[in-house]
Amino acid sequence: MSDHLQDKTIVITGAGGGFGRVIAEKCAARGARVVGVDIDADGLNTVVGGIVAAGGSALAQVADVTDMAQMRAAAALAVEEFGAIDVIVNNAGVMPLAFFADHERAWEKWHKAIDINIKGVVNGISAVYDQMIAQGRGQVVNIASIYGNGGFEGSGVYSATKAAVTMLSDSLRIEAKGKIKVTTVKPTGVAGTNLASWIVNDRAIRGIVGQRVSSYKEHVTQMLQGELPDELTDADSIKYWLITPEDLADAVVHVIDQPWGISLSDVTVRASGEDYLY
Repeated sequence: MSDHLQDKTIVITGAGGGFGRVIAEKCAARGARVVGVDIDADGLNTVVGGIVAAGGSALAQVADVTDMAQMRAAAALAVEEFGAIDVIVNNAGVMPLAFFADHERAWEKWHKAIDINIKGVVNGISAVYDQMIAQGRGQVVNIASIYGNGGFEGSGVYSATKAAVTMLSDSLRIEAKGKIKVTTVKPTGVAGTNLASWIVNDRAIRGIVGQRVSSYKEHVTQMLQGELPDELTDADSIKYWLITPEDLADAVVHVIDQPWGISLSDVTVRASGEDYLY
């Protein structure tokens, strides 16, 4: 195991729960100094308190990623307390899957998704950019999605926001060559991240499973009933069906745990036996 996380200062948005919580805990366990950012004060304080109780180093900054001033305050806290910002993980995001025919009940969540998924990433980059350039090095990790690989039935707005994340990453990589490493992480379906709570129409998930819709429904039913076959839940099985937040967090830790001269720029994390197509 390498030690490239040791003493790095890592800002993580959406750290108060779901996937962001797991990233924060894993980074802190490897010796990183974590600045957790979330709009959920209770969830964030619980996560940071747990890290500190376990002997790790972490601070909580309650902030809305859509508010530039609040994100700048989070960056300022990191510099004030730890002297640097080595990495930001722009993880905060929502997934309002819906058909355009659902616009009357979906538009408010769509608008919030545009603010959080796109503006939140822009604000995160902007909040740390000057500090990283002044340091002469830094890393931006943006969480995109396989949904951003194209426009799919039932995910038009969400796909557009995640495609935007990829474009932001690519542009930053070109502009900041040699000073800021940029990594785009594209997960497939992940259980346990609370993203499903934003889905407007459950049928919209069909667009990303396509011709595998029958097996997808079968596997979801088995999962809900606690009856998934062992070979589908064993990460050492070629039929492993659905990645976990821990699997995805391990991938994020891995892209950070590299020498400054090595940049893992585009990573898709999927289960080898999954039903998702892209």
